[in-house]
Amino acid sequence: MKNFSADFHLRSPEERDTECKGKEKGEKEGEEEEQEEEAAAASGAVTVRCEWDFNLSTVVSSTTVGCISDTLGVIECDPSDHYLATGGIARKIRIYKIQSLLPNSADDFAFVDHNDACEYCICTPAKLSSLRWKPGLNGQVIGSADYDGVITEYNLDHRVPIFERDEHGGRRVWSIDYAHWDPVLGASGSDDGTMQMWDPRCEDGNCINSVQPSTERNPVCCVEFDPFGGALVAVGCADRKAYVYDVRKMVDPVFVLRGHERTVTYVRFLEDRMMVTAGTDGCLKLWDVENQNDIRTYRGHVNSRSFVGLSIWRSGGLLGCGSESNQVFVYDKRWEEPIWVHGFEPMGPAVCSGGFVSSVCWRQVGEDECTLVAGGSDGVLKVFVGKRLSSS
Repeated sequence: MKNFSADFHLRSPEERDTECKGKEKGEKEGEEEEQEEEAAAASGAVTVRCEWDFNLSTVVSSTTVGCISDTLGVIECDPSDHYLATGGIARKIRIYKIQSLLPNSADDFAFVDHNDACEYCICTPAKLSSLRWKPGLNGQVIGSADYDGVITEYNLDHRVPIFERDEHGGRRVWSIDYAHWDPVLGASGSDDGTMQMWDPRCEDGNCINSVQPSTERNPVCCVEFDPFGGALVAVGCADRKAYVYDVRKMVDPVFVLRGHERTVTYVRFLEDRMMVTAGTDGCLKLWDVENQNDIRTYRGHVNSRSFVGLSIWRSGGLLGCGSESNQVFVYDKRWEEPIWVHGFEPMGPAVCSGGFVSSVCWRQVGEDECTLVAGGSDGVLKVFVGKRLSSS
């Protein structure tokens, strides 16, 4: 196995100073929030409040009549904020220009067909379970994972595959991600019970490290590198736990997060010291990474069997997820109850029963305005624009 100790980029003194200042700011903000909540609780006031006005701006659907399976399993905005990609059961990667999905004014609403809204699509050999844009390439390369256990990277300028690996024994790969300190390095989690790290620069893109979080080889459902440049990688497992490893020494996890009653389907880094997990026990959990404490549990959405998506807008502290009740939910990290819920009403003359919201994605831009994109099991894509309400 490759030793990462020498390759990992150690932060400069200036970077460490910036990080310390950020931590101090985060601690002050956290103390202020706790004081506000304690004061509200003492006065008997309701602490949950929505500081945002969300509006549906665009619906992207299909005009095809019939019950066609087109579940959107994943939605991803590229880091440069130019493109949005979707994938799922239809065996297609659809690429959209983000600006074409946004309204020209606050009162605008658009209903468009996928064929008209989509810039182009890439047909794939199998159903897709995960997509991830490769960092630092201005939206030129996207990685995919499929139900056949194959990981493929596509050059979007030429719309052709440029890398492929099949090291999970043909078992479904649920999730992929790329390291932010070395964007070439990727990781994948699979039904075979392993999380593998791989590097296309190595011969045949072979696995350079692998861990089996669960001794019973329970499926690994999600994987995410620390987006803040740290050496951590987190995985969620069907054994109801989330494991966090240091990529420089992956013999054992640095720590394990225990608290979910069923499969951990998603894990996301919220801040440098906080993480959010989702499970099929119908809740999200906020964790203190330093102490491994369960800070808060968010309930309201329905999730007992399916992947319903989890996305975090870090600037606004908002969590978005789908629901088996066919609704999209938004939580503020400060409160356990949802601050906003929107139902996915049937959009066509023939609709499959048992629909649910299967994927969500926040644009990582803005402070007083936000954009949430949600996809359903019927293939419908909805774009919501939020504006921060005046405090007056």
